[in-house]
Amino acid sequence: MENRSPTQAPAPSRGGAAARPELRHAPGRLALSDTIAIVDIGSNSVRLVVYEMLARAPSQVFNEKEMAGLGRQVASTGRLAEDAIEKAIHALVRFRILCEAMHVGELRVIATAAARYAENGPDFIARAERAIGQPIELISGGREAVLSGLGVISGFDAADGVVGDLGGGSLELISVGDGAVGQGASVPLGGLALLDRSKGSLKVAEKIVKEELDKLPQLGAMKGRDFYAVGGTWRALATLHQRRVNYPLSVMHGYAIPPKDVVDFVKLVERADASVLDAIDSVSSARRPLLAYGALVLDELIKRGKPRNIVVSAQGVREGLLHEQLSPEEQTADPLLQAARDYNLLRARDPRHATELIAWTRGILETAGLAQDEPSDRLIETVCLLSDIGWRAHPDYRGEQSMNVIAHAYFTGIDHVGRAFLALTTFYRYAGLKAGSPAEAGLKTLLPPPLLARALLIAGIFRVAYLLSAGMAGILPRIAATCVDNRLQLRFPEDLAALASDRVEGRLKQLAKLLSRGVEIGRL
Repeated sequence: MENRSPTQAPAPSRGGAAARPELRHAPGRLALSDTIAIVDIGSNSVRLVVYEMLARAPSQVFNEKEMAGLGRQVASTGRLAEDAIEKAIHALVRFRILCEAMHVGELRVIATAAARYAENGPDFIARAERAIGQPIELISGGREAVLSGLGVISGFDAADGVVGDLGGGSLELISVGDGAVGQGASVPLGGLALLDRSKGSLKVAEKIVKEELDKLPQLGAMKGRDFYAVGGTWRALATLHQRRVNYPLSVMHGYAIPPKDVVDFVKLVERADASVLDAIDSVSSARRPLLAYGALVLDELIKRGKPRNIVVSAQGVREGLLHEQLSPEEQTADPLLQAARDYNLLRARDPRHATELIAWTRGILETAGLAQDEPSDRLIETVCLLSDIGWRAHPDYRGEQSMNVIAHAYFTGIDHVGRAFLALTTFYRYAGLKAGSPAEAGLKTLLPPPLLARALLIAGIFRVAYLLSAGMAGILPRIAATCVDNRLQLRFPEDLAALASDRVEGRLKQLAKLLSRGVEIGRL
C-alpha cells in the first residue's frame, strides 16, 4: 500500500470528476469531494465516522468501529494491553484504506483517556500515527468535556443543562446553555476503568464513584435542568429501557426519561433483573459487562445532581469537533431545517414546490386564526419540506415508507414528540386522514391530542395542495386558499379553473370539516 495520508488522495471539486472518472457525481449525495472523517481512538472502541461534508446538520456516509478495549487494564497496570494495541492498530490500517477508497477530503484523528493515562501511551500514539498516516491529537480531559458539550449544543434545540460523557476510561462533565459551554471536568470513572479499579466488585465500584464525584462542583449546575447522557454505555442502557417499556420509537437521540424512572431501572440493571436481561441481545457483547457500572455512575449522578430529565444524546466529541470548525453564523443555524432542506433537495419531485407549500399552508392557518398554536412555525416549515420525499415508492406504501424514514432519520434539533408529528403528518398526507397501521398507532401515543389534531389538519392541507399542483412549482401561488368567516374558500384564476375537480372538492370538504367550516369554490 502506498505510504500516504487519506487527505492526500485526489480530491474532486463539488460536482466535478472524482479520482474514478466514471463516477462524476452521485445524485443521492449533496457532495462527493468535501467529505470529512473523524477517527476516535477511545478507551473501549476505535471508531471511524465519515461525514458527507462540514455542515450544521452533517449526514454520516460511513460509520464503523472496532471494540479494541484499549483501556481495560490501564487503571491496574498503567499500560495499554498488547493485544488491545494490536486490534487498534489493525483497525487504523483498515480505516486508512477505507478513507482512501472514499476519497476523504479531510481526516482528523483524536485519542482520549486510555492513551492519555497509559505510560506506554506515547509509544502507541507514534505507532498509531504510522498506521493511520495522520497526526493524532491526544486530547486532555478538559478538552474532551468541551467537545462533548459542543456536540450536545449542535444536536439539540437550545440545549440547557449538564452534559455527561461516559467513555471506557473517563467521565466528562460540563454545563451547557445559551449556545456556550462552561468549565469542564474529567474523572477516571469510565466503564472499563471502573471495572478494572474495582476488580469486578460493584460494591467497591460504588465507593470509588462516590469518592470521585465528591470532587466535582459541576453537579450543582444540574439541579432542575436536563442531564444529557453521552456515550455508548448509556445509550445501551437507554436501548434496554426502551425495550422494557415497549417504547414506539427506536431512536436514541433525544430520548428523555424522568429521573425516577431511571433510578428504578438502573437498580434492575445493577441486580441483573430478568426483565432487563430479556432485552440484552439488543446490546453488543462488548458493552454488556459495563452496563452495571454505567448504571451505577448514572444512579449516583442523579441522586446528587437532581436533574429534570435524563436526555440521551447520540452526539458528542466527534460532532463537537465539527461544530467548532463552523463559522459563528453556521453554528447558530437550525440543524433540523437544514436537514429537511437537504431531504427536499435530494428527494422531492420539484424542490421549489416546498417553499410555495410553506406559504400556502401558513396562509390557511393564519386566516383560520391558528397561526400561534402548536406546532411551532419551524415544525410546520420542516414538514412542508419533507412532504414529498416518498413519491418514488409504490402508491400503496408511500405513507408507511415516508413515516418510517422520517421517524428514524438522522435529525437533530428535535425531540421525539416533534419527530412523531413530522412522521405522522407525512403518513396521513399520503395514506389518508383515516388511515392507520401498527407503526402509526405507536407514534400516536407520543403526541398530545391537540398536536395529533394539528397533524391531521396540516396533512389535510397537503392532500388538497398536492392534488392541485402535482408537486410542481408555479401552481399554488396562483390559487387562493383562505378562511373567510365560516367558509374555507378556494379561488382559481381563469386558466386554472379546470383544476377544480370533484376529487379536489372532496378533499377540500375533508379539510373544511377539520376547520369546522363550510366550503366555497370560485374564481379570482
